[in-house]
Amino acid sequence: MARTTSKDVARAAGVSQAAVSLVLGDKWRGRVSETTAERVRDAARQLGYRPNLAARNLRLGRTRTALLVVPALTNEFFARVYTGAARVAAEHGFGVVLYPSPEGIGPARDPFDSAAAALDGVIASSMAADALAAIRGDELPLVMLDSDPDEGPGAATVNLDLADGMRQITDHLLGLGHRRFLHIASAISSWTFEVRARALHGALRDVPGAELRTVTTSLSIDASRDATEAALTAPGPRPTALVCDDDFLAVGACKAARRLGLRVPDDISVTGFDDLTLASAVDPELTTVRLPAEHVGERGMAALLAILDGRPVGADDLPVQLVVRDSTAPPRAQS
Repeated sequence: MARTTSKDVARAAGVSQAAVSLVLGDKWRGRVSETTAERVRDAARQLGYRPNLAARNLRLGRTRTALLVVPALTNEFFARVYTGAARVAAEHGFGVVLYPSPEGIGPARDPFDSAAAALDGVIASSMAADALAAIRGDELPLVMLDSDPDEGPGAATVNLDLADGMRQITDHLLGLGHRRFLHIASAISSWTFEVRARALHGALRDVPGAELRTVTTSLSIDASRDATEAALTAPGPRPTALVCDDDFLAVGACKAARRLGLRVPDDISVTGFDDLTLASAVDPELTTVRLPAEHVGERGMAALLAILDGRPVGADDLPVQLVVRDSTAPPRAQS
């Protein structure tokens, strides 16, 4: 069977071979219309055409490969981030190599003999910019996801509006009548959890009668269960709402409540953060904040492509959404 060529694509799309080259090389903006570009892409898909990337890469001096560094492969959030990044990458003839940092949030070792020679850029999720020095040095473009925009000089950032997510939680709980809160906070020192803590404290600071205690714990269900149980049995009035930094911590908090004979949400309300599959798999289902993880990955890859093309990168935070389920209710009067 004869191999499909760019000439075949041009004929099917009713355009010139030069237009095909521009579109499939992602250099069409400002040169051909968006309608024409979509027609070329449709023709290429229908014909099963794949450009000779090796030859093009030699001409451009690019590998058309991006590295996505994540803290862990076992977390559903980061799997979704990868899915979004890989989708956009594939649309532009790029590949994405997924690399978990061996130390989680800490420094990551160079996964190649020389990453700078094997990659066009790096996308790093929830990590400090200086942790990537071994991988990118000062040479590779960098996009930071869910990270402090002031920490990585020269790095683009793609962030979620985490502060607004925490404000949505507090508004919901305050509206139900809660005034005694316990924050089940992640012990991991990172920007993403610091933002959540600041927003929670800020939202409750000026509310008459509001009380807030905090307990920190490792990011696991068992650790959260033990820390929450200890906090709920400590002297003083029992909190009526547990605000957890993520869904795993929230599930641990629910288990602690049940151990103590408390019913969720009749005796105590619990909220999570992330809206992982876990949030709707437990009973009661969790009230939590939905983070559009795939959109984060899409935006991160799009930002890297913009940097490589010399185009500006947008800086708006992605919106998040409170999902109210069965783990929250008005507080019961305590004797």
